[in-house]
Amino acid sequence: MLAMTAMLMLHGYVHSEILADHRIRPEAATDKVPQKILDGGPVIDTRSGRTTSLGIPDHRLVLTFDDGPDPTWTPKVLDVLKANHAHAVFFVTGTMASRYPDLVRRMVKEGHEVGLHTFSHPDLSYQSKSRIDWELSQNQLALEGAAGIRSSLFRPPYSSFADAMDDASWPVTQYVGTRGYITVVNNTDSEDWQKPGVDEIIRRATPQGSKGAVVLMHDSGGDRHQTVQALAEFVPRLQREGYEFQNLTEALDAPSANIPVTGLDLWKGRTWIFLVQASERTTDILVVGIAITGVLVFTRFGMMLLLSALHARRVRRKDFRRGTAPVTEPVSVLVPAYNEAKCIENTVNSLTASEHPIEVVVIDDGSNDGTARIVEDMRLPNVRVVRQFNAGKPAALNRGLANARHDIIVMMDGDTVFEPATVRELVQPFADPGVGAVAGNAKVGNRDSLIGAWQHIEYVMGFNLDRRMYDLLRCMPTIPGAVGAFRRTALERVGGMSEDTLAEDTDITMALHRDGWRVVYAENARAWTEAPESVQQLWSQRYRWCYGTMQAIWKHRRALVERGPSGRFGRVGLPLVSLFMVLAPLLAPLIDLFLLYGVVFGPTGRTIVAWLGVLGIQAVCAAYAFRLDKERMTHLVSLPLQQILYRQLMYVVLLQSWITALTGGRLRWQKLRRTGVVGSAPVAVPQRRASHGGNERRPVG
Repeated sequence: MLAMTAMLMLHGYVHSEILADHRIRPEAATDKVPQKILDGGPVIDTRSGRTTSLGIPDHRLVLTFDDGPDPTWTPKVLDVLKANHAHAVFFVTGTMASRYPDLVRRMVKEGHEVGLHTFSHPDLSYQSKSRIDWELSQNQLALEGAAGIRSSLFRPPYSSFADAMDDASWPVTQYVGTRGYITVVNNTDSEDWQKPGVDEIIRRATPQGSKGAVVLMHDSGGDRHQTVQALAEFVPRLQREGYEFQNLTEALDAPSANIPVTGLDLWKGRTWIFLVQASERTTDILVVGIAITGVLVFTRFGMMLLLSALHARRVRRKDFRRGTAPVTEPVSVLVPAYNEAKCIENTVNSLTASEHPIEVVVIDDGSNDGTARIVEDMRLPNVRVVRQFNAGKPAALNRGLANARHDIIVMMDGDTVFEPATVRELVQPFADPGVGAVAGNAKVGNRDSLIGAWQHIEYVMGFNLDRRMYDLLRCMPTIPGAVGAFRRTALERVGGMSEDTLAEDTDITMALHRDGWRVVYAENARAWTEAPESVQQLWSQRYRWCYGTMQAIWKHRRALVERGPSGRFGRVGLPLVSLFMVLAPLLAPLIDLFLLYGVVFGPTGRTIVAWLGVLGIQAVCAAYAFRLDKERMTHLVSLPLQQILYRQLMYVVLLQSWITALTGGRLRWQKLRRTGVVGSAPVAVPQRRASHGGNERRPVG
């Protein structure tokens, strides 16, 4: 980000977006300007205390072109001059010379002189001496890097005839002379920038009689096709009248104003040109990147809105059902737990209130905080504890699967609470024999803090709208660990939960798709989970998620070239997940980078309007998601702040995940510290009294 910011700042500098000053001073008095300057020629020399001016000898014309080089018009001007064997003086700005060094090299190679026109074209009468020095030195640096020369010729921006010198511009001319420069104004002004027509440009540029003159034209700053057309007629016409078109020093019979540079100055100039060219290419890449990001973002928003609406309309029809009969058979609920002492009682109590017949298997994964003992002491029917040495969540789930008694397996986290209807809603899609897994609706239970509110928006908008979309596209990438259900047969066919990645939920979901099973979304199977409440904890969780998702994508990459269900998922699901969950978030900081740049350096108004437009689209998506999930809209008040702060954290997490993946680093599972703040689901969960009889209350394993 620092490198991109530096390149963008350099790009803005050479495009006169940063440190540019576009003020133009009105005419002032002339009483402090020597009369011989006002009455003199266009070449003013104030070096070494001199105050002299020179004119151009008769029948000699010095064509001068300001504000270039321009990639469109300068080559055409050079072509006309070359065709007529004419020379000219190009007063180039540092910004344009830095961007188009090849044109400056061509000027010098074809025998033209190059002069300074400042770096960023400010009115120097407004500038301090240090700013003037900066403008000149940067202009020289660009010439050194572009063509390996220095120049002693200088033309002030917005200059005119010698008699237009006034009390504001004269001190600048004097000071520039002390820095070793000769100031060049003009005798005739074509005023080609006004585009008055070819004939009028020629008339204004032509000197009276056979007098010599410095002619002012422009090869940049806008459409210069009239200048090129006029030049093609003007040069041969005056050559036939006996005029010679020469460089300034040729016309004055003086040594060349362009002096070759070598050594350190040359390498400094070349380094400058290299950096500018790099910034140009980098910015072009950034522009392409932001265009891709914009397309991805708006495509995702469009798909989410359209497909989630279709999904909601489909599953909420009164006649909609999967299969022919409701699922009523008992299911096994697996609760892997590692040091969940603060949460596990709430979790188990919520399960005992289930409206669907269940058995609960709590797998204690080597906890050292008494998690297993808490569950055992609750002495609840149909609740068993299985103990094992700490081996990780996938191993705990596989151990629970081996101890489960039923064919439908529900998995949840040890910090999550279910509503009474959650299990029933979660397992109904298994009435369709083609369904291998079901994703539930995970919600943030601790949404009262600012970080919790931001995650609440993310869960409702990002996760659940996505799941509706992926359900219709039949490429659901992840069954959330907090609330998901699986057909035992499907799990056994793919080898159970894998330890290959840190996102075992994404890994198993992709494996099921590749095995030909359908994975669907049950919107009413709500589970309330405890989201991280500190930045450090949030960072750890999302870092694991991002890295694990990348691992899962890489693990299942062969699906891209396979046939059948695996190939369908590989060519639909994997690209969507890669684009929307990995690539787009990685490129998304470009939007904020350009936003910040636009606000600081302009155009501020349009930049803010554009950002508000994007925010408005996000707000519409978020509001629609909240409406689908029947959530209160008040939490959306923090959406703008989420986009400014929370999203930046997610960018850095994703970037760190990319670095870890590309460098071959290994990331260990990181346990989050829980507080037990989610005591129950918003729907009242009746507490059952502990039973003291029967064999089901004793722990096994």
